[in-house]
Amino acid sequence: MTKPNFTARLSRRLLIGALLAGSTTLLSSQRPAADKGLKDYYKDYFPVGVAVGPQSIKGEEAALIKAQFNSVTPENAMKMGPIHPEENRYFWTDADAIVDFAQANKLRVRGHNLLWHEQTPKWLFKDAAGKPVSKEVLLKRLHDHIFTVVKRYKGKIYAWDVVNEAISDNPQEFLRNSEWYQICGEDFIAKAFEYAHEADPKAVLFYNDYNTERPEKRERVYKLLKQLVDAKVPIHAVGLQGHWSLQEPTEQELREAIERYASLGLKVQITELDVSIYPWEKERRTKRPGESDAYTPELEQKQAAQYKMFFRVFRDYKKVLTGVTFWNVSDKYSWLDTYPVAGRKNYPLLFDQNLKPKKAFQEVVNF
Repeated sequence: MTKPNFTARLSRRLLIGALLAGSTTLLSSQRPAADKGLKDYYKDYFPVGVAVGPQSIKGEEAALIKAQFNSVTPENAMKMGPIHPEENRYFWTDADAIVDFAQANKLRVRGHNLLWHEQTPKWLFKDAAGKPVSKEVLLKRLHDHIFTVVKRYKGKIYAWDVVNEAISDNPQEFLRNSEWYQICGEDFIAKAFEYAHEADPKAVLFYNDYNTERPEKRERVYKLLKQLVDAKVPIHAVGLQGHWSLQEPTEQELREAIERYASLGLKVQITELDVSIYPWEKERRTKRPGESDAYTPELEQKQAAQYKMFFRVFRDYKKVLTGVTFWNVSDKYSWLDTYPVAGRKNYPLLFDQNLKPKKAFQEVVNF
């Protein structure tokens, strides 16, 4: 039996080496790199952000934020109640700390929010005698609040959720019957955008709401946005909060919503993303006896599949989708741990309680 010559042996070794190198490359391409963050995987698509509080910007969570994200949103620090608790007093400490952290680490900041029916200080709607103020007084107070807050962070905050959740939860109604609406009628919405634009003409101004993919609410949100656009109100974008679940929205609902809003010439962002392992509930309640809050392998798999679908859709709309922001850093803490069921643990994010990436993370970055 003749031995293969040296050239043939060398060729075979080179071929085997190439095949092995190819399989290694293939395997490595299927595994997300440990040193890459969400912001790196999506650098050609959109910024990836996260909602933070004063505690999030210290220690291990701060390190995770810097590694994974390139945008932050103050979860509560800039809402009207926390930042403007009394007529002649502002509380800047927490908001300033978040903006300073962002600037030090070259992170963009979304301001959240300038007008909402919740977390609004009671003084705003009352006069010295405790009676409801007039429309003129309320709009003047709104103007002064927006000017003070927006001008303080001008050049440091690129976008604002100007009006939050003005659409009613009742499908038979258009706007929510809030104190804003009771005193001002519909005018408060346009005025808020006008005041914000005047305070910072370069800021991107959003209307922000939840359940924006449900067809009946989608059409009421669209109606409001179209009214504002047609009236030449300075609104630039719509925020789909993205407080979703294993059940909703469907891929079709999500695509139809993005396309419907974008048809008005508005940009779109996912502003408060989390995927609850429980079906949607609005009303607060107590935890039922025997109600499980275990994060089972089945729930983990369903959540990973849901996140995979959402981000596939997001990538498809990168021309109109200008950002995706998660609502909280990890499962260590989520607002959904206390709402709508106090004491029922939820696991809605991409990082677990030890700040480690979950299956859902792998699905989001593996594309």
